[in-house]
Amino acid sequence: QVQLAESGGGLVQVGGSLRLSCAASGSIFSRNIMGWYRQAPGKQRELVASMSTDGSTNYADSVKGRFTISRTNAKNTVYLQMSSLKPEDTAVYYCNIRPFLGPQYWGQGTQVTVSS
Repeated sequence: QVQLAESGGGLVQVGGSLRLSCAASGSIFSRNIMGWYRQAPGKQRELVASMSTDGSTNYADSVKGRFTISRTNAKNTVYLQMSSLKPEDTAVYYCNIRPFLGPQYWGQGTQVTVSS
């Protein structure tokens, strides 16, 4: 079993910044992809950014140039630095880990609200 502990959400003004953190614990396959998804009210959950253990990254077009994902493999921790935030970034952000073997796991989510 794998547990994901998220932190860092909150309320921020347009143009501001936030940093999300997610620490994974438990039995984790060494090769995996950790990432962040978000879900706004009435919308489907979507990928924001992900990063594999070898450093490969993937970003949604809507956040390229504004968000940066990073990770510390030794600590199984992933971060999302969000800058130049827009009202449309408002959503619940979920941490995700997808091992190359075995099931994926989700965090409970953290609310990010960008006020104009």
